[in-house]
Amino acid sequence: MSQLLEEILSKENMTLAYKSVKANKGASGVDGISMEEIDEYLKKNWVEIREQIRKRKYKPQPVKRVEIPKPNGGKRNLGIPTIIDRIIEQAIAQKLTPIAEPHFSDNSYGFRPKRRAQQAIIKLLEYLNDGYTYIVDIDLEKFFDNVPQDKLMTLIGKLIHDPDTESLIHKYLKAGVMVRGRYEETEKGTPQGGNLSPLLSNIMLNELDKELEARGLHFVRYADDCVIAVGSSAAANRVMHTITNWIERKLGLKVNMTKTKITKPMGLKYLGFGFWKDSKDGKWKARPHQESVAKFKRKLKQLTKRSWSIDMDTRITKLNQVIFGWINYFKIGNMKKALTMIDEHLRTRMRIIIWKQWKKSEKRIWGLRKLGAPEWMARKSAGFGDHYQAVAKTTGLHLINKEILAKRGLQSCLDYYLN
Repeated sequence: MSQLLEEILSKENMTLAYKSVKANKGASGVDGISMEEIDEYLKKNWVEIREQIRKRKYKPQPVKRVEIPKPNGGKRNLGIPTIIDRIIEQAIAQKLTPIAEPHFSDNSYGFRPKRRAQQAIIKLLEYLNDGYTYIVDIDLEKFFDNVPQDKLMTLIGKLIHDPDTESLIHKYLKAGVMVRGRYEETEKGTPQGGNLSPLLSNIMLNELDKELEARGLHFVRYADDCVIAVGSSAAANRVMHTITNWIERKLGLKVNMTKTKITKPMGLKYLGFGFWKDSKDGKWKARPHQESVAKFKRKLKQLTKRSWSIDMDTRITKLNQVIFGWINYFKIGNMKKALTMIDEHLRTRMRIIIWKQWKKSEKRIWGLRKLGAPEWMARKSAGFGDHYQAVAKTTGLHLINKEILAKRGLQSCLDYYLN
Protein backbone atom coordinates (compact mmCIF):
# COMPACT_ATOMS: atom_id res chain seq x y z
CA MET A 1 0.00 0.00 0.00
CA SER A 2 1.46 3.33 -1.10
CA GLN A 3 2.14 6.15 1.35
CA LEU A 4 0.33 8.69 -0.86
CA LEU A 5 -2.87 6.64 -0.97
CA GLU A 6 -2.73 6.20 2.81
CA GLU A 7 -2.40 9.98 3.17
CA ILE A 8 -5.43 10.43 0.90
CA LEU A 9 -7.46 7.94 2.97
CA SER A 10 -6.31 9.29 6.35
CA LYS A 11 -9.04 10.32 8.77
CA GLU A 12 -7.81 13.93 8.83
CA ASN A 13 -7.78 14.29 5.03
CA MET A 14 -11.12 12.51 4.51
CA THR A 15 -12.78 14.65 7.20
CA LEU A 16 -11.52 17.79 5.49
CA ALA A 17 -12.82 16.52 2.12
CA TYR A 18 -16.18 15.63 3.65
CA LYS A 19 -16.56 19.12 5.15
CA SER A 20 -15.62 20.76 1.84
CA VAL A 21 -18.18 18.77 -0.15
CA LYS A 22 -20.89 19.34 2.47
CA ALA A 23 -20.21 23.09 2.44
CA ASN A 24 -20.65 23.21 -1.35
CA LYS A 25 -23.97 21.36 -1.05
CA GLY A 26 -25.05 20.25 -4.52
CA ALA A 27 -27.33 17.62 -6.00
CA SER A 28 -27.18 13.87 -5.55
CA GLY A 29 -25.64 11.63 -8.20
CA VAL A 30 -26.93 8.48 -9.91
CA ASP A 31 -27.33 6.62 -6.58
CA GLY A 32 -29.87 9.20 -5.38
CA ILE A 33 -28.13 9.64 -2.00
CA SER A 34 -28.61 13.24 -0.84
CA MET A 35 -26.56 15.49 1.43
CA GLU A 36 -29.04 14.75 4.22
CA GLU A 37 -28.46 11.01 3.84
CA ILE A 38 -24.68 10.93 3.31
CA ASP A 39 -23.74 10.83 7.02
CA GLU A 40 -25.75 7.65 7.60
CA TYR A 41 -24.38 6.12 4.38
CA LEU A 42 -20.78 6.80 5.45
CA LYS A 43 -21.33 5.31 8.90
CA LYS A 44 -22.54 2.07 7.32
CA ASN A 45 -20.20 1.83 4.33
CA TRP A 46 -17.00 3.87 4.70
CA VAL A 47 -14.83 1.14 6.29
CA GLU A 48 -15.70 -1.25 3.45
CA ILE A 49 -15.20 1.44 0.75
CA ARG A 50 -11.79 2.33 2.19
CA GLU A 51 -10.68 -1.31 2.09
CA GLN A 52 -11.93 -1.65 -1.50
CA ILE A 53 -9.84 1.39 -2.49
CA ARG A 54 -6.76 -0.04 -0.77
CA LYS A 55 -7.17 -3.35 -2.67
CA ARG A 56 -7.88 -1.54 -5.98
CA LYS A 57 -11.38 -3.06 -6.04
CA TYR A 58 -13.40 0.13 -5.58
CA LYS A 59 -15.50 1.06 -8.61
CA PRO A 60 -16.72 4.68 -8.80
CA GLN A 61 -20.31 5.22 -9.93
CA PRO A 62 -20.98 6.80 -13.34
CA VAL A 63 -21.55 10.54 -13.28
CA LYS A 64 -24.97 11.98 -13.99
CA ARG A 65 -24.99 14.07 -17.17
CA VAL A 66 -26.61 17.49 -16.92
CA GLU A 67 -26.66 19.93 -19.83
CA ILE A 68 -26.16 23.60 -18.93
CA PRO A 69 -27.20 26.20 -21.53
CA LYS A 70 -24.41 28.54 -22.69
CA PRO A 71 -25.12 32.28 -22.95
CA ASN A 72 -24.20 32.28 -26.65
CA GLY A 73 -26.24 29.18 -27.50
CA GLY A 74 -25.29 25.53 -27.34
CA LYS A 75 -24.92 23.48 -24.19
CA ARG A 76 -22.11 22.58 -21.80
CA ASN A 77 -21.98 19.04 -20.45
CA LEU A 78 -21.74 18.91 -16.67
CA GLY A 79 -21.08 15.66 -14.85
CA ILE A 80 -22.43 15.20 -11.32
CA PRO A 81 -20.63 12.40 -9.41
CA THR A 82 -22.28 10.76 -6.42
CA ILE A 83 -21.62 12.54 -3.13
CA ILE A 84 -19.32 9.74 -1.88
CA ASP A 85 -17.29 9.97 -5.09
CA ARG A 86 -17.12 13.76 -4.75
CA ILE A 87 -15.66 13.29 -1.26
CA ILE A 88 -13.07 10.78 -2.49
CA GLU A 89 -12.16 12.99 -5.48
CA GLN A 90 -11.80 15.98 -3.15
CA ALA A 91 -9.54 13.93 -0.86
CA ILE A 92 -7.32 13.03 -3.84
CA ALA A 93 -7.21 16.67 -5.01
CA GLN A 94 -6.20 17.87 -1.53
CA LYS A 95 -3.10 15.66 -1.51
CA LEU A 96 -2.17 16.03 -5.19
CA THR A 97 -2.43 19.84 -5.27
CA PRO A 98 0.70 20.48 -3.12
CA ILE A 99 2.62 18.00 -5.31
CA ALA A 100 1.51 19.61 -8.58
CA GLU A 101 1.62 23.29 -7.59
CA PRO A 102 5.43 23.80 -7.75
CA HIS A 103 5.38 22.59 -11.37
CA PHE A 104 2.68 25.02 -12.55
CA SER A 105 3.29 28.28 -14.41
CA ASP A 106 3.02 31.71 -12.81
CA ASN A 107 0.78 32.63 -15.76
CA SER A 108 -1.85 30.01 -14.86
CA TYR A 109 -4.61 31.37 -12.62
CA GLY A 110 -7.57 28.97 -12.73
CA PHE A 111 -8.50 26.60 -9.88
CA ARG A 112 -5.33 27.18 -7.91
CA PRO A 113 -4.77 28.15 -4.28
CA LYS A 114 -4.56 31.92 -3.70
CA ARG A 115 -5.13 32.64 -7.40
CA ARG A 116 -8.16 34.08 -9.10
CA ALA A 117 -9.46 35.46 -12.38
CA GLN A 118 -8.81 39.10 -11.46
CA GLN A 119 -5.06 38.41 -11.23
CA ALA A 120 -5.13 37.11 -14.80
CA ILE A 121 -6.81 40.34 -15.94
CA ILE A 122 -4.23 42.49 -14.13
CA LYS A 123 -1.40 40.51 -15.75
CA LEU A 124 -3.01 40.85 -19.19
CA LEU A 125 -3.29 44.62 -18.69
CA GLU A 126 0.46 44.71 -17.97
CA TYR A 127 1.12 43.10 -21.35
CA LEU A 128 -1.25 45.47 -23.15
CA ASN A 129 0.35 48.53 -21.57
CA ASP A 130 3.80 47.22 -22.51
CA GLY A 131 2.70 47.35 -26.16
CA TYR A 132 1.67 43.72 -26.73
CA THR A 133 -1.73 44.62 -28.17
CA TYR A 134 -2.32 41.84 -30.70
CA ILE A 135 -4.22 39.07 -28.94
CA VAL A 136 -4.33 35.42 -29.96
CA ASP A 137 -7.51 34.11 -28.31
CA ILE A 138 -7.38 30.31 -28.31
CA ASP A 139 -10.58 28.29 -27.95
CA LEU A 140 -10.19 24.61 -27.07
CA GLU A 141 -13.22 22.73 -28.36
CA LYS A 142 -15.12 21.07 -25.48
CA PHE A 143 -11.86 20.70 -23.58
CA PHE A 144 -13.19 18.71 -20.60
CA ASP A 145 -14.98 16.29 -22.95
CA ASN A 146 -11.96 15.75 -25.24
CA VAL A 147 -8.95 15.33 -22.92
CA PRO A 148 -6.98 12.25 -24.11
CA GLN A 149 -6.96 10.05 -21.01
CA ASP A 150 -3.80 8.11 -21.88
CA LYS A 151 -1.82 11.33 -22.29
CA LEU A 152 -3.26 12.69 -19.02
CA MET A 153 -2.44 9.50 -17.11
CA THR A 154 1.15 9.61 -18.42
CA LEU A 155 1.53 13.14 -17.07
CA ILE A 156 0.00 12.14 -13.71
CA GLY A 157 2.39 9.17 -13.52
CA LYS A 158 5.41 11.43 -14.08
CA LEU A 159 4.14 13.76 -11.38
CA ILE A 160 3.26 11.39 -8.52
CA HIS A 161 5.04 8.07 -9.29
CA ASP A 162 2.37 6.17 -7.38
CA PRO A 163 0.61 3.23 -9.13
CA ASP A 164 -2.10 2.81 -6.46
CA THR A 165 -3.23 6.43 -6.66
CA GLU A 166 -2.88 6.45 -10.46
CA SER A 167 -5.14 3.38 -10.62
CA LEU A 168 -7.82 5.14 -8.55
CA ILE A 169 -7.69 8.29 -10.70
CA HIS A 170 -7.87 6.17 -13.85
CA LYS A 171 -11.03 4.51 -12.54
CA TYR A 172 -12.64 7.93 -12.09
CA LEU A 173 -11.81 8.83 -15.70
CA LYS A 174 -13.32 5.53 -16.88
CA ALA A 175 -16.38 5.61 -14.59
CA GLY A 176 -18.75 6.40 -17.45
CA VAL A 177 -21.76 8.65 -17.62
CA MET A 178 -25.53 8.20 -17.34
CA VAL A 179 -27.32 10.12 -20.09
CA ARG A 180 -31.12 10.10 -19.74
CA GLY A 181 -30.95 6.82 -17.85
CA ARG A 182 -28.58 5.14 -20.33
CA TYR A 183 -24.95 4.24 -19.52
CA GLU A 184 -22.20 5.52 -21.82
CA GLU A 185 -18.50 4.71 -21.55
CA THR A 186 -16.00 7.57 -21.16
CA GLU A 187 -13.08 6.77 -23.45
CA LYS A 188 -11.88 10.36 -23.34
CA GLY A 189 -12.39 13.49 -21.25
CA THR A 190 -12.63 14.30 -17.57
CA PRO A 191 -16.13 15.15 -16.29
CA GLN A 192 -16.65 18.90 -15.86
CA GLY A 193 -18.23 19.07 -12.43
CA GLY A 194 -16.08 16.52 -10.63
CA ASN A 195 -13.90 17.71 -7.74
CA LEU A 196 -10.76 16.34 -9.36
CA SER A 197 -11.33 17.73 -12.87
CA PRO A 198 -9.95 21.26 -12.27
CA LEU A 199 -6.61 19.89 -11.03
CA LEU A 200 -6.43 17.34 -13.86
CA SER A 201 -7.11 20.08 -16.41
CA ASN A 202 -4.22 22.12 -15.01
CA ILE A 203 -1.90 19.09 -15.13
CA MET A 204 -2.81 18.61 -18.80
CA LEU A 205 -2.60 22.26 -19.84
CA ASN A 206 0.60 22.87 -17.90
CA GLU A 207 2.25 21.28 -20.96
CA LEU A 208 0.89 24.17 -23.04
CA ASP A 209 2.15 26.68 -20.46
CA LYS A 210 5.65 25.19 -20.62
CA GLU A 211 5.65 25.40 -24.42
CA LEU A 212 4.53 29.04 -24.40
CA GLU A 213 7.20 29.89 -21.81
CA ALA A 214 9.87 28.11 -23.84
CA ARG A 215 8.93 30.31 -26.81
CA GLY A 216 9.17 33.44 -24.65
CA LEU A 217 5.52 34.37 -25.23
CA HIS A 218 3.40 36.61 -23.01
CA PHE A 219 0.22 34.76 -22.02
CA VAL A 220 -2.35 34.20 -19.31
CA ARG A 221 -4.40 31.06 -18.82
CA TYR A 222 -7.44 30.43 -16.65
CA ALA A 223 -8.41 26.75 -16.95
CA ASP A 224 -8.93 26.23 -20.71
CA ASP A 225 -9.24 29.99 -21.44
CA CYS A 226 -5.87 31.05 -22.82
CA VAL A 227 -4.85 34.31 -24.49
CA ILE A 228 -1.42 35.21 -25.89
CA ALA A 229 -0.35 38.86 -26.29
CA VAL A 230 2.16 39.76 -29.01
CA GLY A 231 3.47 42.96 -30.56
CA SER A 232 2.45 42.72 -34.21
CA SER A 233 -0.10 41.30 -36.60
CA ALA A 234 2.54 39.13 -38.28
CA ALA A 235 3.63 37.65 -34.93
CA ALA A 236 0.00 36.99 -34.00
CA ASN A 237 -0.66 35.09 -37.23
CA ARG A 238 2.51 33.06 -36.82
CA VAL A 239 1.78 32.23 -33.16
CA MET A 240 -1.84 31.27 -33.83
CA HIS A 241 -0.82 28.89 -36.61
CA THR A 242 2.13 27.22 -34.83
CA ILE A 243 0.51 26.95 -31.37
CA THR A 244 -2.74 25.57 -32.78
CA ASN A 245 -0.72 22.98 -34.66
CA TRP A 246 1.30 22.14 -31.52
CA ILE A 247 -1.81 21.74 -29.31
CA GLU A 248 -3.46 19.32 -31.71
CA ARG A 249 -0.27 17.38 -32.48
CA LYS A 250 1.32 17.18 -29.02
CA LEU A 251 -1.65 17.29 -26.64
CA GLY A 252 -4.23 15.56 -28.82
CA LEU A 253 -6.74 18.33 -28.14
CA LYS A 254 -8.95 19.99 -30.73
CA VAL A 255 -8.78 23.75 -31.33
CA ASN A 256 -12.05 25.36 -32.40
CA MET A 257 -10.87 27.40 -35.38
CA THR A 258 -14.23 29.18 -35.77
CA LYS A 259 -13.78 30.74 -32.31
CA THR A 260 -9.98 30.97 -32.14
CA LYS A 261 -9.07 34.41 -33.42
CA ILE A 262 -6.66 37.32 -33.52
CA THR A 263 -8.10 40.49 -32.06
CA LYS A 264 -7.18 43.86 -30.60
CA PRO A 265 -7.95 44.57 -26.92
CA MET A 266 -11.27 46.35 -27.60
CA GLY A 267 -12.53 43.28 -29.43
CA LEU A 268 -11.63 40.87 -26.63
CA LYS A 269 -13.88 39.39 -23.99
CA TYR A 270 -11.82 37.53 -21.40
CA LEU A 271 -13.16 36.04 -18.16
CA GLY A 272 -16.17 38.35 -18.43
CA PHE A 273 -14.08 41.51 -18.83
CA GLY A 274 -13.77 43.91 -21.75
CA PHE A 275 -10.90 46.34 -22.37
CA TRP A 276 -10.69 50.02 -23.27
CA LYS A 277 -8.03 52.70 -23.63
CA ASP A 278 -8.30 55.70 -21.30
CA SER A 279 -7.78 58.88 -23.35
CA LYS A 280 -6.58 60.74 -20.24
CA ASP A 281 -3.52 58.65 -19.48
CA GLY A 282 -3.31 56.46 -22.60
CA LYS A 283 -3.49 53.28 -20.50
CA TRP A 284 -5.43 50.12 -21.26
CA LYS A 285 -7.99 49.35 -18.56
CA ALA A 286 -10.58 46.69 -17.83
CA ARG A 287 -14.30 46.84 -17.17
CA PRO A 288 -17.17 44.35 -17.21
CA HIS A 289 -17.83 43.33 -20.80
CA GLN A 290 -21.17 44.55 -22.18
CA GLU A 291 -22.37 40.93 -22.29
CA SER A 292 -21.53 40.55 -18.59
CA VAL A 293 -23.45 43.75 -17.79
CA ALA A 294 -26.44 42.53 -19.84
CA LYS A 295 -26.41 39.21 -17.96
CA PHE A 296 -26.32 41.07 -14.62
CA LYS A 297 -29.28 43.21 -15.68
CA ARG A 298 -31.24 40.11 -16.70
CA LYS A 299 -30.64 38.55 -13.29
CA LEU A 300 -31.79 41.70 -11.48
CA LYS A 301 -34.84 41.88 -13.74
CA GLN A 302 -35.68 38.28 -12.91
CA LEU A 303 -35.46 39.03 -9.17
CA THR A 304 -37.65 42.14 -9.48
CA LYS A 305 -40.58 40.65 -11.39
CA ARG A 306 -43.70 42.11 -9.84
CA SER A 307 -45.51 38.83 -10.62
CA TRP A 308 -43.15 36.94 -8.32
CA SER A 309 -44.98 36.47 -5.02
CA ILE A 310 -42.27 36.68 -2.39
CA ASP A 311 -41.87 38.73 0.77
CA MET A 312 -39.79 41.89 0.49
CA ASP A 313 -37.08 40.81 2.96
CA THR A 314 -36.36 37.62 1.00
CA ARG A 315 -36.36 39.51 -2.30
CA ILE A 316 -33.90 42.12 -1.00
CA THR A 317 -31.66 39.41 0.46
CA LYS A 318 -31.50 37.67 -2.92
CA LEU A 319 -30.86 40.96 -4.73
CA ASN A 320 -28.03 41.86 -2.36
CA GLN A 321 -26.43 38.43 -2.81
CA VAL A 322 -26.38 38.89 -6.60
CA ILE A 323 -25.15 42.49 -6.33
CA PHE A 324 -22.36 41.61 -3.88
CA GLY A 325 -21.20 38.60 -5.92
CA TRP A 326 -21.15 40.43 -9.26
CA ILE A 327 -19.44 43.58 -8.02
CA ASN A 328 -16.86 41.66 -5.97
CA TYR A 329 -15.88 39.76 -9.12
CA PHE A 330 -15.66 42.86 -11.36
CA LYS A 331 -14.44 45.32 -8.73
CA ILE A 332 -11.02 45.78 -10.38
CA GLY A 333 -12.78 47.15 -13.49
CA ASN A 334 -14.17 50.59 -14.26
CA MET A 335 -17.96 50.47 -13.98
CA LYS A 336 -19.17 53.65 -12.29
CA LYS A 337 -21.26 54.75 -15.29
CA ALA A 338 -22.83 51.33 -15.82
CA LEU A 339 -23.72 50.93 -12.13
CA THR A 340 -25.30 54.39 -11.96
CA MET A 341 -27.72 53.39 -14.74
CA ILE A 342 -28.35 49.94 -13.24
CA ASP A 343 -29.13 51.51 -9.84
CA GLU A 344 -31.70 53.88 -11.36
CA HIS A 345 -33.43 51.07 -13.22
CA LEU A 346 -33.39 48.81 -10.15
CA ARG A 347 -34.98 51.50 -7.99
CA THR A 348 -37.73 52.02 -10.59
CA ARG A 349 -38.55 48.31 -10.53
CA MET A 350 -38.55 48.27 -6.72
CA ARG A 351 -40.98 51.22 -6.67
CA ILE A 352 -43.35 49.29 -8.92
CA ILE A 353 -43.15 46.24 -6.63
CA ILE A 354 -43.99 48.38 -3.58
CA TRP A 355 -46.80 50.11 -5.50
CA LYS A 356 -48.31 46.74 -6.37
CA GLN A 357 -48.02 45.56 -2.75
CA TRP A 358 -49.95 48.61 -1.54
CA LYS A 359 -52.78 47.45 -3.87
CA LYS A 360 -55.66 49.80 -3.05
CA SER A 361 -55.84 53.53 -3.73
CA GLU A 362 -56.31 54.41 -0.05
CA LYS A 363 -53.18 52.45 0.95
CA ARG A 364 -51.18 54.06 -1.85
CA ILE A 365 -52.20 57.56 -0.79
CA TRP A 366 -51.41 56.70 2.82
CA GLY A 367 -48.00 55.31 1.83
CA LEU A 368 -46.99 58.37 -0.19
CA ARG A 369 -48.28 60.76 2.49
CA LYS A 370 -46.16 58.91 5.04
CA LEU A 371 -43.14 59.52 2.81
CA GLY A 372 -43.87 63.25 2.85
CA ALA A 373 -45.95 63.74 -0.31
CA PRO A 374 -48.62 66.47 -0.16
CA GLU A 375 -52.22 65.30 -0.54
CA TRP A 376 -52.55 66.44 -4.16
CA MET A 377 -49.35 64.66 -5.21
CA ALA A 378 -50.33 61.41 -3.50
CA ARG A 379 -53.78 61.48 -5.13
CA LYS A 380 -52.29 62.24 -8.54
CA SER A 381 -49.98 59.22 -8.35
CA ALA A 382 -52.80 57.04 -7.01
CA GLY A 383 -54.89 58.11 -9.98
CA PHE A 384 -52.66 56.11 -12.33
CA GLY A 385 -53.84 52.92 -10.64
CA ASP A 386 -52.07 49.85 -11.97
CA HIS A 387 -50.49 51.56 -14.98
CA TYR A 388 -47.11 50.72 -13.47
CA GLN A 389 -44.73 52.25 -16.00
CA ALA A 390 -46.68 55.53 -15.99
CA VAL A 391 -46.96 55.80 -12.21
CA ALA A 392 -43.25 54.96 -11.83
CA LYS A 393 -42.43 58.29 -13.52
CA THR A 394 -44.52 60.39 -11.15
CA THR A 395 -42.88 62.66 -8.57
CA GLY A 396 -44.83 60.95 -5.81
CA LEU A 397 -43.36 57.53 -6.46
CA HIS A 398 -39.84 58.98 -6.63
CA LEU A 399 -40.17 59.67 -2.91
CA ILE A 400 -39.37 55.96 -2.59
CA ASN A 401 -35.75 56.96 -3.10
CA LYS A 402 -32.33 55.47 -2.56
CA GLU A 403 -32.32 56.30 1.17
CA ILE A 404 -35.75 54.76 1.77
CA LEU A 405 -34.75 51.56 -0.05
CA ALA A 406 -31.44 51.50 1.85
CA LYS A 407 -33.36 51.64 5.15
CA ARG A 408 -35.33 48.65 3.88
CA GLY A 409 -32.01 46.87 3.32
CA LEU A 410 -31.36 47.21 -0.42
CA GLN A 411 -27.70 47.82 -1.24
CA SER A 412 -26.92 50.44 -3.88
CA CYS A 413 -24.73 48.88 -6.60
CA LEU A 414 -22.71 52.08 -7.01
CA ASP A 415 -22.21 52.65 -3.27
CA TYR A 416 -21.04 49.07 -2.77
CA TYR A 417 -18.58 49.43 -5.65
CA LEU A 418 -17.18 52.75 -4.38
CA ASN A 419 -16.85 51.72 -0.72
